[in-house]
Parts: sequence; C-alpha cells; structure tokens
Amino acid sequence: MPDALQPAVCFGAVMHERHVQAHNRFVYPSAFLRLPLGRLDQVRAPLLGIERANLFSFRSRDHGARDGSPLLPWIRALLNERGLAAACDGEIVLQTMPRILGFVFNPVSFWFCHDRAGGLRAVLAEVNNTFGERHNYLLHHADLRPIGAGDELRASKRFHVSPFFPVRGEYRFRFEQRGAVHAVSIELWDGGERQLSTRLAGRAEAVGGASMAKWLARQPFMTLGVVARIHWQALRLALRRVSFFRKPAPPLEETT
Repeated sequence: MPDALQPAVCFGAVMHERHVQAHNRFVYPSAFLRLPLGRLDQVRAPLLGIERANLFSFRSRDHGARDGSPLLPWIRALLNERGLAAACDGEIVLQTMPRILGFVFNPVSFWFCHDRAGGLRAVLAEVNNTFGERHNYLLHHADLRPIGAGDELRASKRFHVSPFFPVRGEYRFRFEQRGAVHAVSIELWDGGERQLSTRLAGRAEAVGGASMAKWLARQPFMTLGVVARIHWQALRLALRRVSFFRKPAPPLEETT
C-alpha cells in the first residue's frame, strides 16, 4: 500500500504571505495527522484517542456533518452526489489537526479521495473561519483524471475567512507528495493579481508513541497557538490600516 494511505503524523511548517497593500509574511512550525478513514478504528497510539479523550484526540464531530456520525459514509455520499463515486472508489485520507488538551481549530482540513489503485482523484478542502462557520471546496480535474504533483486546481472564493480580504477572486490549489513529505500550496488571485500565498508541508512519520511524544514535547499547545497567531497577525494588519471588509452572510450551499 502506498505510504500516502498509511496513518501518519507529519511535522513541518505553515507559511503565509500577503502580497498586496501591506506585505506580510510569517512561518510557524506545525504538525498534522493523516488518517485513512477506512481503517480509522484500527489506529492505535499512546497519547492519541480516536473518539475518546486523551492528550490528543480525534473526534468525528469536528468534521463532516459535525454531529458525531461516521465520516466515511458522509464523504462517500457527497462524492456520489457530485458524480465522483466511481472515480473515488479507494481510500479516503483526512489530513487535519487533532484536539490537544480538548481544544482544536482547523483553518482548513483536507480529505484526499483516491481510486482503488491509490491515485488521487479529488480533494475536499474543509474550511473553518473564526466566526464558527465552515465551507467546503471540492476539487478535481474536469475529466476526473488523477491529480498529479503540482497540478493546479481552481475554485472561486465563496466564503469569508479574513476580514482583510473580500469574498472575491479564486483559489489555486496544488498538492504534492515527494517521498515522506506532504505539501499543500494555496494562492488567492483577484483581478489578475496574486493576493495571498499559503503553504503547509510536513514530513510523515508512523503514528505511534514516539511520534505523539515528539509532538507533545515540541508543541503541547499548538491548537491554542493557531488561534492566538491568527488574532496576532490580524492585529498587526489592523495597526497598519489595511482595508477591512465586514463579514457577509455565509453561502447557502455547504460545498462549492
């Protein structure tokens, strides 16, 4: 089985760069889980609880329907509604941050949908904002061919994330796996100009006691830090008098 389909802990960094009005760039250390949903009940590791409390815990209620129901039927139903079930008939891997000490905020989680041969056919980007709202972007090639490393997939921006950008323009996504390194790059373009660049990358290690202990030693309050850093960067932009956009109503459709 390809390494991309194995349960993993990934250690790396997230980069965020604003290109317009007030240039701003930062890089923070990060870590995330990659969990194959077809074998979620088989994932076992010290410090990590699957649907139960622990220092690190993964809860189905943080994703999908948000009601605690199993995630695999939810994503399968969504793929079927969009005519992607036949192409995405293999493993689905959810890349996300777990709860740490009971708290989590995932700006974006990714559902990697594969065919039976292990080819990546679609990706669902599950986006959350700090107002408690969420929206999904379903990404795939028009002809449903496998998504290759560096292929660009586009989606019109429909959801308010930052008050320093309007709900306008388009996202350009790229997904890569090079050996043990998994990376996602996202750019926001508007009016022919690049507005924002984000890159999340991490090197995979097997889920186990050693990897979870390393995470605890390196970043025991990482999920709290995500929210703190979002507000710190927002304060910096506000002090620089960057244009502010009020939050509109969320889109009626849950998935673009």
